[in-house]
Amino acid sequence: MNEQVLPADGPLMGDPLSRVDGRLKVTGAARYSAEYQLPGLVHGFLVGSTIAKGRIRSIDTKAAERAPGVLAVLTHLNAPKVPGYAAKTNPDEPPAIGQPLRVFYDERIYFNDQPVALVVADTLERARYAARLVRVQYAPEEHRTDFDANRSRGFLPTQAKRNPKSAQNDYDRGQKDGYQTAPVKLEAEYVHTSEMHHPMELQSITAHWEAPDRLTVYDKVQAVKGTQRAFAKDWGLPEDNVKVIATFVGGAFGNGLHNWPHETAAIMGAKVTNRPVKLMLTREQMFTMVGYRPYTWQRIGIGATRAGKLVGITHESVGQTSSYEEFTESTLQQTRMMYTCPNVSTRYRILGLDVSTPIWMRGPGEATGAFALESALDELAHLLDLDPIELRLRNYADRDPDNGKPWSTKYLRECMQLGAERIGWTQRQLKPGTVREGDWLVGYGMGVGTFGANRRGAKARARLLANGHVRLQSATTDIGPGTGTVMVQIAADALGLPAERVSFELGNSTFPEAPSQGGSATVASVGSAVVAACAELRKKLQQLAGAAFAAAKPEELRLDARELTLTSNPAARLSYADLVRQNNGQEVEVVAEAKPGNERQQYSMYSFSVHFAQVRVHALTGEVRVSKMVSCADAGTIANRKTAGSQMIGGAVGGIGMALTEGAVMDHRFGRYVTKDLAEYHVPVHADAPPIEVVFIDKPDLLVDPMGTKGIGEIAIIGVAPAIANAIFNATGRRIRELPITPDRLI
Repeated sequence: MNEQVLPADGPLMGDPLSRVDGRLKVTGAARYSAEYQLPGLVHGFLVGSTIAKGRIRSIDTKAAERAPGVLAVLTHLNAPKVPGYAAKTNPDEPPAIGQPLRVFYDERIYFNDQPVALVVADTLERARYAARLVRVQYAPEEHRTDFDANRSRGFLPTQAKRNPKSAQNDYDRGQKDGYQTAPVKLEAEYVHTSEMHHPMELQSITAHWEAPDRLTVYDKVQAVKGTQRAFAKDWGLPEDNVKVIATFVGGAFGNGLHNWPHETAAIMGAKVTNRPVKLMLTREQMFTMVGYRPYTWQRIGIGATRAGKLVGITHESVGQTSSYEEFTESTLQQTRMMYTCPNVSTRYRILGLDVSTPIWMRGPGEATGAFALESALDELAHLLDLDPIELRLRNYADRDPDNGKPWSTKYLRECMQLGAERIGWTQRQLKPGTVREGDWLVGYGMGVGTFGANRRGAKARARLLANGHVRLQSATTDIGPGTGTVMVQIAADALGLPAERVSFELGNSTFPEAPSQGGSATVASVGSAVVAACAELRKKLQQLAGAAFAAAKPEELRLDARELTLTSNPAARLSYADLVRQNNGQEVEVVAEAKPGNERQQYSMYSFSVHFAQVRVHALTGEVRVSKMVSCADAGTIANRKTAGSQMIGGAVGGIGMALTEGAVMDHRFGRYVTKDLAEYHVPVHADAPPIEVVFIDKPDLLVDPMGTKGIGEIAIIGVAPAIANAIFNATGRRIRELPITPDRLI
């Protein structure tokens, strides 16, 4: 871990503080959910169905049960009954239509590789071997898994039918399909193949019934409190009797926002064997058991005047979901609010197929929608013989066109200008296919992204220890962005302490309430609670300090290495040991809560990004190399330039995968994926990642939260795929409207 030279009174917001948990991770001291070695630990392995739809006729587990080391084989015939199966699985998730998959509930099969049995054995190898001995006979039914063949079956989500105010309802601003009246218009269809969740750490859980009514799980989740409530509801337990630990998470981009069947299966196995059970999915099972970005078809009609002023946009989308649950996402939101346009129509439908349920994936909905919208803008600019940036600037929205509210802040114009300078946009030619370097065609493209600047309520505990250190706790998680580091930085800044005297603990459901880590809201939500807790700690210290400190302002209190002092009166001193004594021998502790105000009723709050790509396309083979990227973010105050920069780089690399390499392939004869590992499903690697320059506007938005921050996780990827697709068009003159853009589409 690189050492940082910090100001004596603590790091200021924006300083590049290295990750406080970095040394633990690189030395192997950090423990992930599958690395807890509990006494009596045993292993579980799931058996998946081999049909996509139907029912189980019979299941023979005798050979598996007789195998060496096997402790139990669970199926729908003998698994413990889950009391909460009659209710919705996760009370913290948005209300879903249908029923999340209830593992081992009955004989019904809804998708290929659906868990039908769990083998528990004393070693992983024995559990895996015995799983192969389970024999299942099925009564298959005709299945539907081919999206393109069934797209006409798409339907309006039930939640939209029930709620006229639902964002999924048909939407018209101005004239319906008004683009058709424009003198210059185009219509195009765009397809985004299913993109799968494949973080470095496989999904895993260690479940332990410490007593018949007391459950502890070490789980890979993005919401320890939400998971606690879900499992408490499932098993009819008081919430305090369920403990969820997720101290370290090895990457999660939405797959940890839902509680999945393998988790309940492990809890069942632990209950039956009365032993802690560890269950880790295989890479192949990650394709079917933890959700994915859904296959989506989109159609855009867009028109403008010959001067480049938008007349109308119609954006239609059909997204994939499962047959047993309706999954929806905000694919069309960016179209409604990004550009000044008098006539906007959106139509959202979902298509239920015999597949597992999708789930949110980084930039959920918006990343998919931006591919179509930003590609269509580029196509329109080409028709108008306009620079793509100029077209966007001519339709720049100074207020939110969707609701008429002013922006809390918006510096998207500056993002475009800075990004264009850094990528060398002046080298881009309006006529595609005109820049060549040897066998390589060179092109430039850009894409805009946006995501709500979300903030939720959260709590944090701050405790002053007798040695003058401050420990903070909140039940948030860190899925990779460096949450603990930024919270240390926020607290150190608020208390005027050096970072080494502040620690932040997370990933434990016994800590104060915090929302899930998702939706780019963690720093705004939990950071606000940390600020509030630090302010409360100052007040309590002042109260305990006595008369010499009573008249001072809280901000005058200084926490020196061994004692409390006043900046306005250096003679006023009180040791931390004395403070503890005056607090009845207890370390000084406070818990504070922070909630958003009513500002959202008055302002429209979003983060914005612009991504620029330079690509090289081999004229003969169609190979695409992204040779340079520049990502510019308008995300309020940047709390830590190093971790925020890493976020943006990671999002850009994810966008490269979305654009060029990642796409699940299914054999529809069986409803089974043939891309079943990382040899066949290609995630981008170091060789695919070009130099990526990150630029921040770094201007505060104090309407969102007291630090002035806005979310950055989602906008890091939203707009990347269209930037690359647009650059490929600029290089080759070939417009590819289906992701991923593989070489066969270019030759």
